Amino acid sequence: MILVLVEKDLDGAAVEVSLEALTFARSLSEAGGGIPIDAVVVGDVSPDLRESLAAYGVRDVHTLGGEAFAAFAGSAWASGIETVLASTSSVVLMAAGTPRGGEVLAHVAARADVAMAANVLGFDGLAPFVVTRQVVGGQAVEAMQLSTRPTLFTVAGHAVEATPAAAQGAATVVAHEPEVAAADLVARVVSTDEPEPDLSGSLKSARVVVGAGRGAGGENGFDDLLELADLLHAPLGVSRVVTSLGWRPHHEQVGQTGSRISPDLYIPCGISGAIQHWAGCSSAKAILAINTDPDAPMVTKATHAVIGDLHEVVPAINAEIKRRRAG
Repeated sequence: MILVLVEKDLDGAAVEVSLEALTFARSLSEAGGGIPIDAVVVGDVSPDLRESLAAYGVRDVHTLGGEAFAAFAGSAWASGIETVLASTSSVVLMAAGTPRGGEVLAHVAARADVAMAANVLGFDGLAPFVVTRQVVGGQAVEAMQLSTRPTLFTVAGHAVEATPAAAQGAATVVAHEPEVAAADLVARVVSTDEPEPDLSGSLKSARVVVGAGRGAGGENGFDDLLELADLLHAPLGVSRVVTSLGWRPHHEQVGQTGSRISPDLYIPCGISGAIQHWAGCSSAKAILAINTDPDAPMVTKATHAVIGDLHEVVPAINAEIKRRRAG
């Protein structure tokens, strides 16, 4: 059986990258002759979430409940998942390549003394089971053989497109309230604060991202870029220098110390493309760079490039988009 950790958003729905992981699991299931796919969810499962998981072909939905799961604790989640693994015949445990997904599966791997592959893009053969995964900040791809059981890996964001199954699953809810050791609760979330309003959207799951760098010129130089982002229904992502200068909040940062994105289209404007930023955006399927320097690393690596001042180019793009939509 394949077991997939499904994460929920604040509204209780499955996050997009978890649905992608379920889609990936189906391809693995089909290659193995129809291996059943189960999901594990921490907390309650709403009727809408159950319906969504059924649409993605999930057979059983294992829920982890109890005081220990009231707040996030990576080790406690791992302990709960161990309980589910012990009660099923799971040979594969998967999760989306999110911070939580990676942390929880790392705990499970350490407890089971097995290898874990992170940021998997695909697989090649089942015997032996070999996966391809992103390494070195997404700048390289390596093949890794996973010969231990259970097989553990996380799926890189947008490695596949989230697609419902041809045949629905039953999504039968199976409740678990496992005992969790006090040691597993030492590192846990003990309080949360309301975040500042995030007008940038979700960078990691966005299909289009507009980027902004030093070329914006200052904290008042983002109006046209934000308008372009709004027109494209895209979040704004920025380089580290922009956040270091205090021009934009840190949650918008793309790069090695920020978010790693995998959109269909990335539009970096006024970003030179230093290695730290490239580590966060190299998985983009297409890049349209706007920069005054034709030799900037971002320009030379881009799919397409416009050489010019972003404060002239971006308003022209915005005007053309609005003209076409009006017509």
